[in-house]
Amino acid sequence: MRGNARSTASLGSVAGTIAERTERGKAARKASPRTTHAGFTPAADRRDPVEVLESQAATRVPELVPIRYGRMVSSPFAFFRGAAAVMAMDLATVASTGLAAQLCGDAHLVNFGVYNAPDRRLVFDLNDFDETLPGPWEWDLKRLVASMVVAGRDNGYDEAAGVEVARDTVRSYRTAMASFALMTNLEVWYARREVDEAVSELRSRATAQRVKQVERNISKFAARDNLHAFSRLTVLVDGEPRFASEPPLVVPIDQLAGSQGAGWVRGEAHRIMGEYRATLDDDRRRLVAQYEYADLARKVVGVGSVGTRAWIALLLGRDQHDPLILQFKEAQPSVLEPYLGASEYSEPGQRVVSGQRLMQAASDSFLGWYRGIGLDGDEHSFYVRQLRDGKGSVDIASLDPTAMRMYGGLCAWTLARGHARSGDRIAISAYLGASRTFDDSLVAFAHDYADQNERDHAALRAAISSGRVVAQEGI
Repeated sequence: MRGNARSTASLGSVAGTIAERTERGKAARKASPRTTHAGFTPAADRRDPVEVLESQAATRVPELVPIRYGRMVSSPFAFFRGAAAVMAMDLATVASTGLAAQLCGDAHLVNFGVYNAPDRRLVFDLNDFDETLPGPWEWDLKRLVASMVVAGRDNGYDEAAGVEVARDTVRSYRTAMASFALMTNLEVWYARREVDEAVSELRSRATAQRVKQVERNISKFAARDNLHAFSRLTVLVDGEPRFASEPPLVVPIDQLAGSQGAGWVRGEAHRIMGEYRATLDDDRRRLVAQYEYADLARKVVGVGSVGTRAWIALLLGRDQHDPLILQFKEAQPSVLEPYLGASEYSEPGQRVVSGQRLMQAASDSFLGWYRGIGLDGDEHSFYVRQLRDGKGSVDIASLDPTAMRMYGGLCAWTLARGHARSGDRIAISAYLGASRTFDDSLVAFAHDYADQNERDHAALRAAISSGRVVAQEGI
């Protein structure tokens, strides 16, 4: 079954007996054999990857787009991180299982990480949902496994090490899904990977030096809270806390819009906060209502997201020592929608929030959305979350092949859990089976796609060299 992804765009029913759902997975295997996922050959009419990136730039902040190109061209892995739209185009041309789940949409290995759950326990989970949409579950897995190979090449792994990393990642997803298929619905819903649990497992598999390094990183993550962000990002201006200016990465609103524009934003903030609060549960709504708007700044974030409108808002509670810093990030249509159909949500911000809540075991207490008028006079959809709350990610460049295999397994378990919450985990597990057939197929796909990614990265570098696109590197 090739090019048939659109029919799986919505989340279908998981009704039926265990036997019926198992048969559904086996029937999908007959319609689209597991071996058809092996390898990748670009379509004969494949669109120029630079053209895909240029089309995305049309809706972004013009002066920030060169930073995006500069970050993406720094390495093949950096290009891969920013090229979710390119890979979505390619995935739409390959075999489809016909089994749907809620997709992250950009499940590369850096989009997993640590953060504080509402109960203040550090958990490991997916943490980026800009592209989330229902679709074929294997699209997420293919992007994850390909990212492992691309990152491994950037780290200097040899071919054999890259194969083992990729194979272990797929195997971990397959075995995790088999475990979820045996669980009750509530057991799946409550399943999560806490950092303390992951570290305990690591002690039996890694060197003491590696464990100490991980524990040091976790301590740093735990310290990254609102007070930490407040101390790093703000200064006192006439006795009042305001965002410090660090252009082009952090630019306060009064520098972007002038005093008159900043005054308009301050007046608009009351309306925006009211609209945002309406998307929260009653208890969180009451909490946010106790804070007052103090300042706003534009902040450049990520790689693929650069150029979308991203803001940080400073709110103050009982006094200047009670800050809350929220991130307002523009949500545009998912890069998957041209191939899977439009989202059921008219607001892209709601699409992001709903997908995140469905896939994560525990989501940010302040997660919400709103629609507002930007400085350009146009309306834009945004989703809202805390800027920092114990958030942190693994330094991929520091991982040797053994550590990368363990990290890949953790990401794969997490992705399988996210898919099991929304898709038919019994059918997906039946499709995967107990053999290495699907594992080997995806290893071949990931290596072929890593080759394609290198060609696409070279195309971007050539476009920069020729002057077709302008890049600001090193920012």
